[in-house]
Amino acid sequence: MANLQFDLVSPERRLASVEASEVQIPGADGDMTAMADHAPTITTLRPGVLTVVHKGGSDEYVVSGGFAEITAESVSVLAEQALPRGEMTQDVFDKMLEDAKSVHNKAKETFKNEPGPVDDAAKLIADMVAMGTHIGLDPKQSNFG
Repeated sequence: MANLQFDLVSPERRLASVEASEVQIPGADGDMTAMADHAPTITTLRPGVLTVVHKGGSDEYVVSGGFAEITAESVSVLAEQALPRGEMTQDVFDKMLEDAKSVHNKAKETFKNEPGPVDDAAKLIADMVAMGTHIGLDPKQSNFG
């Protein structure tokens, strides 16, 4: 099976640079899997788990957003925030969720008669809750207002 180069970077650090057989991406328009000879694509990311399959097994990373550039030979992900799944604690998740809630509240104040940005911010919260639930963290949904 042909491989491709996978690179994942966040503003804080480079998290991965490996030869992979596939990369499962939480795209904003739906999940997708990139493999060698994939058609050139650029997609935005939604909060979720990005999985990289390579010769040594697979690695999972939690991403909060960003974008992925896919070519026939590589996948480059520039994440707004990314952590190896093992570093995703309840405290980190709570902080990410609180940040998403702040974005939503600011959008409600700023865009009083423009539902688009408010809806986008609400979707960010929903995606963050879904991602947390998927990896076994408690979203404490009763805290949302």
